[in-house]
Amino acid sequence: MKKKLLVVGAHSGDFVWRAAGTIAKAIEEGAETLVIALSYGERGESGELWKEDPKRSVESVKVIRKDQAQRAADAIGTPIQFWDWGDYPMLLSDERIAQLTALVGDFEPTVILSHSEKDPFNPDHPLAFQAVQRARLLSCGAGVPSAFKNIDPPSWYAFEPHQPELCGFAPDTFIDITSVMDKKMAAMDCMGAQNYLKDYYAELAARRANHARRISGQKQVQYAEAHQSFVPRIVSSIF
Repeated sequence: MKKKLLVVGAHSGDFVWRAAGTIAKAIEEGAETLVIALSYGERGESGELWKEDPKRSVESVKVIRKDQAQRAADAIGTPIQFWDWGDYPMLLSDERIAQLTALVGDFEPTVILSHSEKDPFNPDHPLAFQAVQRARLLSCGAGVPSAFKNIDPPSWYAFEPHQPELCGFAPDTFIDITSVMDKKMAAMDCMGAQNYLKDYYAELAARRANHARRISGQKQVQYAEAHQSFVPRIVSSIF
């Protein structure tokens, strides 16, 4: 069965900071990937652009953000879709849940990666979590023949939020991104609207690698991304 990774971010830059290495690593290992940016992050996630010119239009910021995120996706090598759901606040509706559910059913991911359930500093991230949670359940939750298409339940993880201790984030999965860290750096270089995050996430990848080395004894891990699983994994052996 072909491995497929679906990454759903509330804003166009979320996949870059939190999962670019994991996406690039999945591609390196032969997986098919797809990124969904539920919004451009045009209102609350584009600080450098609004600092440069407070009189910019929201539509002009969307254009810039789309270009930056597309170039970042190209640097990693993943397809990306932009859905323009709006940000600060992002609003959910039955139609939007149906849109995401249809995407999950069509793509049939084996792994979904998105936001954590809580984030006291961002109003959109928990809504993205809720949308993914509902779409995943509607895509596979029946478990028996039904009136709609069922897919095999994908594994489901949260990528690391900006302030993990305050979001209830407890990482249990570390991805060694050493071999693709150059791609993550290239992707971060594209995100000029949030350029202030680049150093933070480069340093975070090094810190998470330190944790991964201590946990595993794998001294070759120099950079890593941390994730938290939401559902148990089924394996044939504990070894």
